[in-house]
This record gives sequence, structure tokens and C-alpha cells, in this order.
Amino acid sequence: MSKSRDFKLVHVLGEAGIGREARAQPSDHGAVRLWLRLLACSTQIEQEVRTRLRQTFGTTLPRFDYLAQLERHPDGLRMNALSRYLMVTGGNVTGLTDQLVAEGHVERGPDPLDRRSSIVRLTASGRRQFLRMAEEHERWLIELLEGFDPAYKDTLYELLGRLRVHLAHKEVDRREHPAAAGPRGRRHRTMQKGDT
Repeated sequence: MSKSRDFKLVHVLGEAGIGREARAQPSDHGAVRLWLRLLACSTQIEQEVRTRLRQTFGTTLPRFDYLAQLERHPDGLRMNALSRYLMVTGGNVTGLTDQLVAEGHVERGPDPLDRRSSIVRLTASGRRQFLRMAEEHERWLIELLEGFDPAYKDTLYELLGRLRVHLAHKEVDRREHPAAAGPRGRRHRTMQKGDT
């Protein structure tokens, strides 16, 4: 990345708007710069969505995500599965579940396959509330990405999909070959053409 391009990004976004990406230095490895750029974009969109959810619906992004998972699984989910899908602890899911049950958006029921577990599912009012929020959420994302060249969106979507697959393969490789991992689970660097 050239210095003029770095300056342009700071110039367009401003010192306050550049956020996490301000940590990146031209001398940093490309992987570090890429990670910071991905994180900065994700954070920027997430903050906008959080603000709009709070202002429009008086709710939070974790609650929205929780309801979204249940809407995708109309028969309900076990609490441990919901925790995995949301990538949060069981305690967080229990706390949100208690709140949403009290508000009438979610109900707990027995798991027919395991008496020790319960299934949580959306109530009719919870589904209506979620669908109103989801419709607005989609509009917000369309608005945020409006004007970004459709070809760039398609390319970015494809490349990020490839990155997900690459990372999934790395994870499988680490699990299947733990002895090949270096300190702190990092893979040893392989020699590249031109290395001495």
C-alpha cells in the first residue's frame, strides 16, 4: 500500500473515523493490515446497526442475533446449540433467555429427546417483533452499502467466502496435526521461493 493511499484513507475517514486500522503501519505484514481492515469494516457496520437497533426498537444486537437464530429454527433450539450458534457462553444465553421469556418473545419447553434439556423457541409475538426488526435491519444494510459498486460487492463476497473456507481448513489441520503446530499453536513457516 502506498503512502498516498494511506493518507487518502485517513483524509477521507479522519483521525477519529479510521479506528482500529490506525494501528496498521506500512511495514506491517499484509496479513495484519488485512485483518485490521476487515475488523474496521465489521466494527463500523456493527456500530451503526447497534445504534439503529437501540434508537428504533430499544433493543440490542445480541438480542436481535438471539431472535434471528430462533427464527431460523422454528422448532426451537437447545440452549447449548443456541450458545454455539451465537458464539457466547451458556450464561449469556440463559440471561437473555430469561429476559425474553419475561417479555413474552420466547418460550421454554421440554426437549422430547432429552428430559434434562429444554428447547427455546419464538412465541408468535416474538416472531412478529423479530420480523419487523429484520425488515429494518435489511434496509439499513442495503442503505449502508448503497453506492458501493455491485461488482466490488460480488467480488468481496466471493473472496470472503474463500477466506472462510481457507480458515476452516486451517482449523481442521490444527486439530488433526497438533504436533506440527509451533509455539502457541502457530504453524511453522514453510520456506518460500527466494528464502535463504
